[in-house]
Amino acid sequence: MTSAVSPVANAVVAHSTFNSLRLGRTSQFVVGRLIRFWDSRNIKKNGEFMGITILLLDELDSVIHGFIPANRASHDRPDLKSGSIVKVDRFEVARCASTYKITEHQFVIRFTPSTRICEVLTDAPVINSERFMVRRYDHVPFQFSHLHN
Repeated sequence: MTSAVSPVANAVVAHSTFNSLRLGRTSQFVVGRLIRFWDSRNIKKNGEFMGITILLLDELDSVIHGFIPANRASHDRPDLKSGSIVKVDRFEVARCASTYKITEHQFVIRFTPSTRICEVLTDAPVINSERFMVRRYDHVPFQFSHLHN
């Protein structure tokens, strides 16, 4: 007898890679390894908690960052586990502002009230655990000279 109810962490079928994402709210979903996440704070507002920033790596070694706003953080934080492979759907894709750009990708995944994230437990794609990138100093968009004064 088969059940009509699927497990929360379904097997992965045709998902979008980070490079095929389209701007706007979307019905597409992505699968990636959650390589890091951290609390984002506004240093200009006495360290006010803004949300959670996540870094995802896909099977093509593309890295994208996502942002979970403060009002969603307590809902999604229990599902965040560094190193796990996760499925994210019902999100918004936006252009990444240069001041907040932390990856090479032009887009950011923004969590909305309907966004879901869950760990993929079966039939997950093969995704590396890390990606290492070396940048030349003159390609870094900000300067550290003020730290030496």
